[in-house]
Amino acid sequence: MRKKSLFLFPLCILLLGFVWAFAAGDTADPLATLSYLRGVFTNTVDAKVDQRLDAAGLGSNFEENIPSPPVDSGVSAWTEARLKQDDLLQGSTGDSVLLLAGDGRVSYASGAVVDVSAGAVVPSGSALAVNHRYLVAEDTAANFTVTSKTAVVDYQGGCSFQYSNTIDYNAITSALKTLHLFQGSFTGYGQGFDLERTPTRLQALIMFIRVLGEEDDALSWSGSLPFADIQPGTQAERYVGYAFERGYTNGYNATQFRPSDPVNARQYTEFLLRAMGYSSAGNTNLSDTLFRAQEAGLLTLGEVSMLQTGTFLRAELVYVSYYALDALLADSNRTLGESLLDKGVFYLQEWEDAAALVTSWRL
Repeated sequence: MRKKSLFLFPLCILLLGFVWAFAAGDTADPLATLSYLRGVFTNTVDAKVDQRLDAAGLGSNFEENIPSPPVDSGVSAWTEARLKQDDLLQGSTGDSVLLLAGDGRVSYASGAVVDVSAGAVVPSGSALAVNHRYLVAEDTAANFTVTSKTAVVDYQGGCSFQYSNTIDYNAITSALKTLHLFQGSFTGYGQGFDLERTPTRLQALIMFIRVLGEEDDALSWSGSLPFADIQPGTQAERYVGYAFERGYTNGYNATQFRPSDPVNARQYTEFLLRAMGYSSAGNTNLSDTLFRAQEAGLLTLGEVSMLQTGTFLRAELVYVSYYALDALLADSNRTLGESLLDKGVFYLQEWEDAAALVTSWRL
């Protein structure tokens, strides 16, 4: 009986959505009770399984007909994918999808998709909840579409993908990592890119120092800081101390840097303008920063429009940083990228490899 139970478990999972959709309630009462699961649901699944076993010719000799399990087919393993806006994950009966970061929605023409975490069938067109497992029910073909600029999903089963031609922030981040200008975080999913989050003042400062090609100098800095909210002896102290000493930043005020505060598009673009010689830390009026960046060739008009709307995310931070490499330094015929190449921040082959990763269009 134990062998039979183990073999039947995947069949029960496949039948879950079918039985749930037609017997566990409607939108007015979407939750299945424990008594229902132990009673009507179990009996219905048993009946369905028996029908399938008889149709398969297994019958009473079920255990003798159990095939040896495959070593590792890969079908049952959870697999992670980083996606971009309008990318489509297509799932069919028995496939599972788990949204780890970003936004998305599910749609299907008929059948059902079950939010296993909430215990409810989700209507077609519903937004996906982060960290909820979605199961595609029997006789259902479902589309899971990314609606944010980037997203991270886990999927299980025979899912397939259709990729959009929107801006590929994921590839741009990989390119910056190839150039040693981006390291990521310790987040255990999405390669640590955290593109769906708002960058902090400290993260923006670190990226700024890397774009300057001065990270090694910053990490060897020693001295004292006036900012009480920077922990002594940490890497954060070295980055902030170096930038403060060089006049790249003035801090939030005389005694605080506020490293965890979010940074906006104007603030980060101002950092880049300083790195390229178009501005200085003495400039505190950032109202025209984006337009000055356009005049300097750092941003296009489309990028100025993008950065004026919505929340500034790490996705935009890496986007602006990557394309800044193509812009000329102030009073120079050399680009920022060529300057970093001269400083040995990355090699020519790495630059070519990075460029090959980015195939999406620029605004």
